Amino acid sequence: MITTIQYKSRKLKIDLSKPLDISIPIQSSKHNVGAWHLTEPRIEPVTMDDWVGSVSKGAAVNFNNIWFNPHAHGTHTECVGHITEKVHSINKHLKTFFFFAEVVTVAPEEFAGDFVISKKQLQFALGNKKRDAIVIRTLPNMRDKLSKQYSNTNPTYLLEEAAIYLKEKGIKHLLIDLPSIDKEKDDGNLLAHNAFWNTKGKLRLDATITEFIFVPNKVEDGMYVLNLQIASFENDATPSKPVLYKILE
Repeated sequence: MITTIQYKSRKLKIDLSKPLDISIPIQSSKHNVGAWHLTEPRIEPVTMDDWVGSVSKGAAVNFNNIWFNPHAHGTHTECVGHITEKVHSINKHLKTFFFFAEVVTVAPEEFAGDFVISKKQLQFALGNKKRDAIVIRTLPNMRDKLSKQYSNTNPTYLLEEAAIYLKEKGIKHLLIDLPSIDKEKDDGNLLAHNAFWNTKGKLRLDATITEFIFVPNKVEDGMYVLNLQIASFENDATPSKPVLYKILE
């Protein structure tokens, strides 16, 4: 299905029948991606007395409970409530769901013994482009990102200067294929989160961070239409399903 959208003075076409899903699903498995020292999620039938909520066990329906943490177990979208005393809800603050996004690929550089993404790298990737969202794919981009266990691995993260740059650039939605935009162990400073959400000034309540995405290598760098789908949780974060649509020239 081809539809036309307006972008500034241009009319652009996208094919809604060809979505590019960049989310990582939550599954009840040790192969589920993981971080922050939590065990894998559990998806299990409800059990009440002799009744088990599974068709294979004789029930009329499958009726499962799910135990998971949105920050640790898959693609999730969070708002500033993730780091503020007042718990702002992602469901209340993300009210529109289609954005113009730039997909960029970055090879992390070494800094103070870590691997990081710097302001200079993002400046080079974005140039003079004006976008609502940025989708950051880090190298190497292997399929093990779908099941990797990140606890105690000190993954790549954004320098504070990079987050400040994105805020000043007007990027409202930051998506990345890492468990966090901040260093795994940083004494709770969360420099990049605080910078992106501008916690020392007027809070960017309508800005979001989406972590644990996976951008397949077949998705080329460039501009896309992003559909940022979330589940309706009244929480600082929710599982999400970001979907890209290629712009047809």
